[in-house]
Amino acid sequence: MCITLNIKQFSFNLKKDLITSKHNIKNKHGWLIYIENPNGNRGWGEISDFGHINLANQNEILSSLKNRKLIREEIEYGIKIWPRNIAFGLGSALAEMDGLNSKNDWLKAPKSAILLPEGEQAINKFEDLIEINTTTREQLTIKLKVGINPSKERNIILKILDLASGNIKIRLDANGGWTRKEANYWAQVFLNDNRLEWLEEPLSAEDIEGLYQLAKLVPVALDESLIKKPSLIKTWPGWQVRKPLIDGDPRIILKELELGLGHRALSTAFETGIGRRWVNHLSALQQRTTTPTAPGLAPGWCPEGPLFSENPVEVWEAA
Repeated sequence: MCITLNIKQFSFNLKKDLITSKHNIKNKHGWLIYIENPNGNRGWGEISDFGHINLANQNEILSSLKNRKLIREEIEYGIKIWPRNIAFGLGSALAEMDGLNSKNDWLKAPKSAILLPEGEQAINKFEDLIEINTTTREQLTIKLKVGINPSKERNIILKILDLASGNIKIRLDANGGWTRKEANYWAQVFLNDNRLEWLEEPLSAEDIEGLYQLAKLVPVALDESLIKKPSLIKTWPGWQVRKPLIDGDPRIILKELELGLGHRALSTAFETGIGRRWVNHLSALQQRTTTPTAPGLAPGWCPEGPLFSENPVEVWEAA
């Protein structure tokens, strides 16, 4: 059975720059996928450029697929050998075409962790959140990008600790930007402090030994390391931060979550409405596992508009 595959490019600017220890991300580019089989069953997918993957290689692959009729086996084989972001786009489209959520029963995302802005603005934002939280008294999870300017960050993090009550969970994401010395300093600061949910990718993905040693002191979550060394998905004993859009075929993480496997946290790659349906759905399924936790959806960082609609047809037309 032949499948018609169509591809469209999209781009948008973030509402504010995402500054990490490795990159300054201002905008997003990618491709939308639309497939249909002879029975009229349709599916949509999204291919993200997040992570600075080899764009030339992706363009070559996508150009070879654009506006073609393909047999199912050809697509499934490609999913196994092509870059992970392409595997997500095609795998998600196939899953929907096969009937996933055919009754439009995509699950809604649970409450997200809050990604704080960089620098001194982080304290101002956190103080605003505390004021709101004083009324609701709900658990609040915050995330701060670190490893950018360690000397300034120390004062900011310590100030946040002074302000944080026991119902606040803290995630520090270094994107591999800390040295062992800096990471061990913070491990000692947070030793036996239940407010720390985890240190996220504190060391380079190449320093697996250091990551294991650090994880003996405090919770450590891997992110980039899982992309560079996929075998860690099966062997890492702690948290895994999974960004579905660059994680590969989403049918795999879908199965893991449906089985209730724990210590998987979902995170955004700043997607359109097509990709966000998957991130939201998987985040909701994560709440049913043995270790529910807030997803990292970075509310307030993407713009509004039809490109971010829950209706894939509207997203496709807006691209």
